[in-house]
Amino acid sequence: MKVLVFGGTTEGRLLASELLKRGLEVTVSVATPLGAEELSGLSGLEIWVGRKEVRELEQAVKSFDRCIDATHPYAVLASTNIRTACQRAGVPCDRLSRAESLAEGVIEVNSCVQAAELLAGQEGNILLTTGSKELSAFGNISRERLYVRVLPCHESLAACEALGIPHRNILALQGPYGQKLNEAMLEQYRIGWLVTKDGGTAGGFPEKLAAAQNLGVSVVLVKRPEESGMTMEELLKEAEGWQR
Repeated sequence: MKVLVFGGTTEGRLLASELLKRGLEVTVSVATPLGAEELSGLSGLEIWVGRKEVRELEQAVKSFDRCIDATHPYAVLASTNIRTACQRAGVPCDRLSRAESLAEGVIEVNSCVQAAELLAGQEGNILLTTGSKELSAFGNISRERLYVRVLPCHESLAACEALGIPHRNILALQGPYGQKLNEAMLEQYRIGWLVTKDGGTAGGFPEKLAAAQNLGVSVVLVKRPEESGMTMEELLKEAEGWQR
């Protein structure tokens, strides 16, 4: 049975590994070379690199028996395109979901635009950990106040430069990070506000939140889009019957 997994996420890599152990033919589609790099240790895995539009996805999924959307919880457009392509091609598609985190003592907003509107009227340095694609939402805030933590790839750095973020304010690192490293970053750059998404345990959100609260840094949390799907355990249990 041939399975196509979308997403270079932590759980996407774990899922691919488990499916390979079960004797399935597995291909993982990732958006960037960085995602492919993280999968390089899995023997017998085919990797596709690059983003695809719905029409391309529709043609691609036709050669598979089943697809799994293991993209990031906030990757709404990617999930929509995957679901649409699979429906058009008549290929079953499952959604692998991350458990949401318990986040108390945070300021919740619906989008990065709302976060920017809130912070424009506040004082203090801001650490953005919401991804390079969301940077433009913060264009109305002084660049000297903005510190951004992004993936160490050209696409992310280009987005920072396009917004005029000073290079000294760019933290190009690949997480997840432990609490101590999070605290060190917050202290080093005298951060007063942390803007984040709920990446769950896989994305290091608990450690990020604990670090901020331990140092008295205010946390602005961009709420997750609503979705439905299966846990890793549920999906692997279902996979047991795919070859029967």
